[in-house]
Amino acid sequence: MAAGTDAPTLTDRYVETVVRALPARQRDDVARELRASVADQVEGRVEAGEPADVAERAVLTELGDPDELAAGYADRPLWLVGPRFFVAWRRLVVLLLWIVTPIVAFAVALGQTLSDAGLGATIGTTVGATITTGVHLVFWTTVVFAVLERHATPAEAGIEPWTLDRLAAPERARAPFWEMVTTLVFLALAAGVIVWDRLVGLAWVEGAGWTGEWMPVLDPALWPWWVAALFAAMAATAALSVAVWARGGWTYPLATGNALLNVVVAGPTIWLLAQDRLFNPELVTALTAMGAEDLDDVVPTVFAFLVAGIAVWSVIDAFRKAHRRAREVR
Repeated sequence: MAAGTDAPTLTDRYVETVVRALPARQRDDVARELRASVADQVEGRVEAGEPADVAERAVLTELGDPDELAAGYADRPLWLVGPRFFVAWRRLVVLLLWIVTPIVAFAVALGQTLSDAGLGATIGTTVGATITTGVHLVFWTTVVFAVLERHATPAEAGIEPWTLDRLAAPERARAPFWEMVTTLVFLALAAGVIVWDRLVGLAWVEGAGWTGEWMPVLDPALWPWWVAALFAAMAATAALSVAVWARGGWTYPLATGNALLNVVVAGPTIWLLAQDRLFNPELVTALTAMGAEDLDDVVPTVFAFLVAGIAVWSVIDAFRKAHRRAREVR
């Protein structure tokens, strides 16, 4: 305002605050439109009997925060991820957290164990790496969607519009028959492989003093009692699979039984690995003589992590399905 003129009014200050947040090409038009709108409303209030200064304050108050008004004029969202992309953002974040963070946790814990880190260091590093990974996944996914929110339409971002064709199919009356058959066939094959390993052997050893022979992979000392216990657990798993199919899906009691079976199988397996009693010691000696010096450390550790990981996933998946089924029944 030039010297000698009146001080800026509330309307002047309000309009100035709005337009300074706009692109230069919009400022003059928005300023004229906004001043005219305020003047009309103030005039109407004054004609109704309000003092001019009171009317002006009331009109500007009703217009609200000038920064929010400027965002409306500029068609600029005041959120990171708005309604257009929120559902896609949430789905992707949940999917990444479910897939990536367990893999990172598994890999870091395995690496710490193979490097002979202590229990406390292993837990601390694993938890820290998992949390850091989760934070980065959420942060960078949000950054990408924030950019898309401001510079792309859903079609340009590759997000297809929702249609009725994407409705989930109704749940079947019972769990798929093929899942039960697959489980039973797998258990039967596994039992056959274990017996074959005992009678013939699964590892062909040749070199470093061995002229060529089949050796069992599992320690023969596990027969008969340890293997009999394993076969009993496998039979219980088969019965559980049939029960899940017969009941039409997972229930909380069946999921609890699955958890107990996983503990019964995974716990002794990991203990045998820790005691160097799972694999055939003669085979380990032969492979070590052939140059696999780290075999007795690396393989049992990796195998133990795989056993534990499969067991944990099986338990979580069963309870997740039981929870979903219970919610659908309600």
